[in-house]
Amino acid sequence: MKIEKEPITGNYGKFEIDGVKHRIYWEEAGEGIPLVCLHTAGSDGRQYRALLNDKKILKKYRVIVFDMPWHGKSSPPENSQVGHYKLSTESYISQIMSFIDGLELVKPVVMGCSIGGRIILHLAIHFPEKFKALIGLQSAGHLDPYYDISWLHRQDVHGGEVCGGIAYGLMAPTSPENDKFETMWHYMQGGPGIFKGDLFFYKFDGNIGTEIKKIDNSKCPIFLLTGEYDYSATPEETKSLADTIGIAMIKMKNVGHFPMSENPEEFLKYLHPVLEKIN
Repeated sequence: MKIEKEPITGNYGKFEIDGVKHRIYWEEAGEGIPLVCLHTAGSDGRQYRALLNDKKILKKYRVIVFDMPWHGKSSPPENSQVGHYKLSTESYISQIMSFIDGLELVKPVVMGCSIGGRIILHLAIHFPEKFKALIGLQSAGHLDPYYDISWLHRQDVHGGEVCGGIAYGLMAPTSPENDKFETMWHYMQGGPGIFKGDLFFYKFDGNIGTEIKKIDNSKCPIFLLTGEYDYSATPEETKSLADTIGIAMIKMKNVGHFPMSENPEEFLKYLHPVLEKIN
């Protein structure tokens, strides 16, 4: 039987991030406006497979998805040790900008989910002129505590199963079970302590506070989309952000915290009109 080959190509490259060489993996498909997609904490770029295969999007956009250092097929920096990983706002911005500069992308659109939805707010504050548009999925200015993250990296528990369980609980009951399982499976494959280290940014270092008032939507269009079932970055929290920026948010039905992977068919119904607005 002849296989149906997907249009995705995979690549490795050396990028200098904060003066240190990193071996980064990324996938891409399509032509046109660069659309750089940022995965969630503790997972990797496989979350965006639906976008990388969407013929409508690929006619207008060059979709590019990279695995953060320590995640997926990307390597840790040299001389790294387990248990020392913590994602800071500064290091997160540095890896995104190093990746964009390394591929010589001019005015890309950047879309991120969860921690990616938080970091696009920081990008909007500090580098609005660098982007054609910014899209935040499950964006929130801060995270109210709702679980003890020490369980994510302990010797007496299976870290992958705990991470997968937390991820599964953040998804909508209306999302297809096959897609929910795959999303959970990505979390179960993460390295020891990586999800916990990403949440240092999400819970503490990346809290945006009153800085959100510095965002000027006229300098760079911002779009905020949030699933109705998310109890981490809630629709109410995203609406508060949108009201402060002076834009409308899009509340997505039938999806939770991982719209692009847990229910891609539903998510694309909301994303297509947004991408059509960007020129």
